[in-house]
Amino acid sequence: MTAAFHEVRFPLRVSLSTSGGPVRRTDIVNLSNGREARNQRWANSRRSYDAGSGVKSLSDLYTVLEFFEARSGQLRGFRFRDPLDFTSSRPGRAITAFDQALGIGNGVNARFQLLKTYGDEAAGWSRTITKPVAGTVTLSVNGVAVPSAAFACDATTGVVTFSQDNIPTSGSVIRAGFEFDVPVRFDTDRIEINLEAFNAGRIPSIPLLEIVT
Repeated sequence: MTAAFHEVRFPLRVSLSTSGGPVRRTDIVNLSNGREARNQRWANSRRSYDAGSGVKSLSDLYTVLEFFEARSGQLRGFRFRDPLDFTSSRPGRAITAFDQALGIGNGVNARFQLLKTYGDEAAGWSRTITKPVAGTVTLSVNGVAVPSAAFACDATTGVVTFSQDNIPTSGSVIRAGFEFDVPVRFDTDRIEINLEAFNAGRIPSIPLLEIVT
């Protein structure tokens, strides 16, 4: 583990009731002719969550308190499982080795970054996946599943590396399936605890913010 990021996951039980999602930043200028000029300030979206609603008991409360102290508040990042978007497929669908395109082989390159593409017929956006869940990554080349022994995946960067004897040939399509976490940090240096009743408590707000690792 590095000083800036801990490869541990925010308590799953608490994260299941989290609210939040992607945030984008757009500048909008109203012109004199009634039209708008819109400028995209961020190339990528940034996810923001509030996990406060997931705390239902004293046990949950203490688990979050302990996790917060171990991260030193905002100082160190950690993994978080988005309750809606945590696999290479759509919700309710099984993960397959054909879910997401990673690139085209050239006969030399053995390393490919995990990606997830969102979009429709009008446009699309590819998200870099840097925190895959270890043991969940599967690959295919030109529609044929790749044996797990033929590649390795770095669970801390999301980079998959083919073994020397299995480097994709020129023009071959590499695809992948996987589960993943979001790298986040606490977006506060204070946790406010409310003991509402015997053996029950809550933390009104636990803001989390996606970070780049």
